[in-house]
Amino acid sequence: MNETVLAKGGETRSLHPDAQIVTAVTHWTDRLFSFRLTRPRSLRFRSGEFVMIGLERDDGKPLLRAYSIASPSWDDELEFYSIKVPDGPLTSRLQNIQPGDAVIVRPKPTGTLVLDALLPGKRLWLVATGTGIAPFASLIRDPDIYQRYDKVILTHTCRGTAELAYGRELIASLADDPLVGEEAGHKLGYFPTTTREASEHQGRITDLMRSGQVFRDLGVPELGADDRVMICGSMGLNLDVKAICEERGLVEGSNAAPGTFVLEKAFVG
Repeated sequence: MNETVLAKGGETRSLHPDAQIVTAVTHWTDRLFSFRLTRPRSLRFRSGEFVMIGLERDDGKPLLRAYSIASPSWDDELEFYSIKVPDGPLTSRLQNIQPGDAVIVRPKPTGTLVLDALLPGKRLWLVATGTGIAPFASLIRDPDIYQRYDKVILTHTCRGTAELAYGRELIASLADDPLVGEEAGHKLGYFPTTTREASEHQGRITDLMRSGQVFRDLGVPELGADDRVMICGSMGLNLDVKAICEERGLVEGSNAAPGTFVLEKAFVG
């Protein structure tokens, strides 16, 4: 893990009107990295939402993609978590950013992974694969989630243990969080799983849900009327967990019509 904190100085350049400045970059693996940006003063968002971010192309036009905001709504900066796609039009360039560089942030947040899209319940499941943990990184640092639920459970499935590093460090950092540390200590459960490498919890989260193993390991009831679920990950995960939710009688919700589970349809994390 290599983190850069020194910003470039003494540069004179023309910035895009929606440009924000990179303040830190962390490379977690050769495939995953996170970065922090300055936050537009006018930007207001709900924890769990996403924005369009990107870089200017050689012709001066912006190349933009949807990225969940990984920082909570109260943070002074914006945090994002990304995969590196070698031939990806955006990530092949974005993975090389350094503090002091500029990244475009469109100030129009949206998304369905917000607390208001769910009806009240007792337990909230946050089910993620890969970089799909990003919106949940925002939500578990928001005090509101602990006011609404007796138990919050974050599951994060990756191929190997190294890819769980971002989530592990995030969970560890909550102990010292002045806003949510105490409540997270009592209410937040964390269930990381791997699919291609041996670990304490091995297997696809959907298989572990269907077998009941995840519920037994965490000591909680199987999915039912008291549960709410948020889903963010690969298309396969989204559809499989959606099917499990519907089998248990849960109903998909939205901002316009809150339900008992939601998934992010705008992009595949």
